[in-house]
Amino acid sequence: MKFIVQWKGLPSDENAVIERFMKTGGQVPDGVTLLGRWHATGGLQGVAIVEADDTRNLAALSLAWGDLLTMSILPALTDEDLGAALGKHQAAGQRS
Repeated sequence: MKFIVQWKGLPSDENAVIERFMKTGGQVPDGVTLLGRWHATGGLQGVAIVEADDTRNLAALSLAWGDLLTMSILPALTDEDLGAALGKHQAAGQRS
């Protein structure tokens, strides 16, 4: 399943975030596949799309950076997945 990962940090933590990222390369934990990651210009915030089958691996990702960054991890749908869900929703409404 795909997930949207968003993070934001405080300016006071910038040096620590830079140091950790440069040391680790921002690697994700085992069981999480990084599909893409984007960083905002100026400021500690960004977004990544990851894939994982087990939410425990997502918890490991959050915990690895949780002391420096506020993170949110949300399930993500492709246009095709959303279209299928919306079609199912519409069909159920028409049966009522």
